[in-house]
Amino acid sequence: MKQRNELTPFVVLLVEDNPGDIRLIIEALKESSRTIKLHVVENGIEALHFLRKEKNYRENPTPDLIFLDLNLPKKNGREVLAEIKEDINLKQIPVIVLTISSAEDDIVNAYENHANCYITKPLDLDEFVKKILNVIEFWSSIIRLP
Repeated sequence: MKQRNELTPFVVLLVEDNPGDIRLIIEALKESSRTIKLHVVENGIEALHFLRKEKNYRENPTPDLIFLDLNLPKKNGREVLAEIKEDINLKQIPVIVLTISSAEDDIVNAYENHANCYITKPLDLDEFVKKILNVIEFWSSIIRLP
């Protein structure tokens, strides 16, 4: 089990292809009281390489939390989520689906594939930042992770 304290960076993997959303999340995380080490990949195949420590990602840490968009190039977020939760070495990492979709089918599919949380991206900037910070606070401070 990974030892965590306030000084230990909380490692977040953001799987997102929209540059505007990436910038917004980076800015939101700067407001966190926790030290956050953010890694960003822009498609589903790179996400799986990162998580499996393949190719250019051999030295990267295992994330404490994953923010996963559903609409990704190369391999969509639904497929990535399913592969994460089927992998014995990855399935314990909390996956927060963070997407524009509010479609009931997407929500049901995400939870059927063991997403830990499903958040529809708010259009309001302040609300978006608040949601990101609340998620980080919850997963980094309030609960215990394996």
